[in-house]
Amino acid sequence: MRFVVQKHRARRPHYDFRLEINGVLVSWAVPKGPTLAPGVRRAAFHVEDHPMEYVDFEGIIPAGTYGAGDVIVWDAGTWVPYKDPDPAKAVAAGELHMELHGEKLRGRFVIVRTRGDEWLLMHKRDEHAVAVWNADDHPHSVLSGRTNDEVKADPDRLWRADLPAARASVPLKLPPPAEEELRALDRLRSTGTWEVFGRALRVTNLDKDLFPGRDGEPPVTKRELLRYAARIAPTVQPYLAGRALNLHRFPNGSESKGFWQKDLPSHAPEWLPRWEHGGTTYLVVDDPAALVWAVNFGSLEWHPWTSKVDGPQRPTYALIDLDPGNSTPWEDLLVLARLHRTAFEHLGVEARPKVTGRRGIQIWVPIAPGPDFDTTRAWVEHLSRTVGAVVPDLVSWKWERADRGGLARLDYTQNAVNKTLVAPYSPRPAPGAPVSAPVDWDELDDPSLRPDGFTIRTVLDRVAERGDLFAGVLRHPQRLPRLT
Repeated sequence: MRFVVQKHRARRPHYDFRLEINGVLVSWAVPKGPTLAPGVRRAAFHVEDHPMEYVDFEGIIPAGTYGAGDVIVWDAGTWVPYKDPDPAKAVAAGELHMELHGEKLRGRFVIVRTRGDEWLLMHKRDEHAVAVWNADDHPHSVLSGRTNDEVKADPDRLWRADLPAARASVPLKLPPPAEEELRALDRLRSTGTWEVFGRALRVTNLDKDLFPGRDGEPPVTKRELLRYAARIAPTVQPYLAGRALNLHRFPNGSESKGFWQKDLPSHAPEWLPRWEHGGTTYLVVDDPAALVWAVNFGSLEWHPWTSKVDGPQRPTYALIDLDPGNSTPWEDLLVLARLHRTAFEHLGVEARPKVTGRRGIQIWVPIAPGPDFDTTRAWVEHLSRTVGAVVPDLVSWKWERADRGGLARLDYTQNAVNKTLVAPYSPRPAPGAPVSAPVDWDELDDPSLRPDGFTIRTVLDRVAERGDLFAGVLRHPQRLPRLT
């Protein structure tokens, strides 16, 4: 049978001591952690059983949910009971003797109930005992070699307790396509079959120009866009997974008139993840190869729903769209974005900005499941009207662009079912293939920042250097505070 000890920094840091018994992880929270020192009593508190799928979880539990914090696999191995061969019966009786075979914890232990859910965990005097031994002196994960600080700074997984256990450990990173897969794309002629992410994709018109060049650069071909989609897919896929995708298609390139397509065509391969809703079959990018397929299908922009397919009336983001008017200078839009930044700091709300790749700025606010679109729309309207009141000369609340006198609009109306904003890292149909790129809040003070300054040719180096600056919207679902 397996055991695991997870160092868990939640509201109060502690060690979770878990034993596999009858198909679940019977668990105790041990504030000071186990010890190899014989006779030293460690307080332990019996907590709810956890599913076996949790046995190797290392990552973060999102804010706003039970146990929010960072987790490492501090120790792991196998264990056997002794004295009583039935461990479930021994736990019920309040005294379990066990022998652990872990990387840090070895030898004979006993855990004894004192009263209620309060227990004591002790190491016996045997050949594995150590006179002085503290868990905090051994801070590294036996799974990754990382500390809690390192996992918190760059987590690989997220635990979603609201999902079935088999799907609750959500990867935050996917492996990039292999270099050989990328070279295979380069070797293809105009049309061929490309093996990528384990799928065989029929790709066509690879040398077709999809975006004009800019600043003296050559045009962007379909081959180059497919390569970008494959390379960015591991980063962008978490923002698309579990969501219907509205495709903005430009089969004849970005200079042609595009059109929206929501329904998958009848010739779409059977392996594509999909969602039937309201008579429409939507693409769902639960597979990174599905994004590459969408690009080959002519989708130059990617627009995921803000709700998920398992709760289409419940958004997971509140959206703020800073939509410039015809005469809104970039500097005025930055003023509006900075005012929102100040508002979020005051409210203690996690939010992440991104430039749109055209002229605007968007801000996504992650929220825990619960409120409907009417609620999030009202919250965003209240917030944005409060911000807009500070600089009334910069903002119009008129619906039609022609009626705004060239002023910016703080568009809260995007908070509605099946209304979408462009995904982070999505290309935009403009010369040079600019992308909607996440930015740090501090970058709003950088005079070199431009709304279309990142392209498919530059943003990958930025991600490699700075990481995914938008990842906070995946890690911090939260309840929206009351606005007064």
